[in-house]
Amino acid sequence: MMPGSDTAPLAQAQADVLVLDYLAALWAATDDLEPELRDELMAAVADFIAVRRQGQGGSMDDAAPILQRLGPPASLAAAARRGRMPAHLRRPAVPAPVPASSGTDYAALALLTAGSVILPGAGPLAGLVLATTSPRWAPGVKAAAWVLAAGPMLIAMVVVLGSVMFGAGPEGLFLAYALMVIGGFLAAITLLPGLTTRRQPPRG
Repeated sequence: MMPGSDTAPLAQAQADVLVLDYLAALWAATDDLEPELRDELMAAVADFIAVRRQGQGGSMDDAAPILQRLGPPASLAAAARRGRMPAHLRRPAVPAPVPASSGTDYAALALLTAGSVILPGAGPLAGLVLATTSPRWAPGVKAAAWVLAAGPMLIAMVVVLGSVMFGAGPEGLFLAYALMVIGGFLAAITLLPGLTTRRQPPRG
């Protein structure tokens, strides 16, 4: 038996008791906090302790320096009461996974481009509907695509009505067609970067 090996479990048990006593004191000191804030603080402190105990070269029997780094439970409770989570306890936001581009996303771009040429009006609208239901693009990007595609479509409809009412030649119809095609392509260009660039969550 190696010298001192029989004392290692005892030292770890003593460290565990220190941690449990600290957490119990913190729980008692935060009894006036909102339940959500209290739970968040307790979870953050428990994570802080666990991560640093695991990082001590595998040694779990020295919790005192970690608890000293945290500070007295009353101080943590006072900081949380003021609405300020201590900086060393703030956990970085985890980026939400963004689904890989699907066939529906590519179909939306196809309808906005080729669909504008083959089925002006109906094609781009179908593409916009597919893009709107996809999680690939942020709401702001989707709104921009709608404006860029729907705006020229509305103008094209006015041009068509004007051509019918005033007996304009084929030039008016060609202009309306060109507007629909241009709107669809502009919307597709707006959505295109989202197929290869992952959306980043806001930094907190």
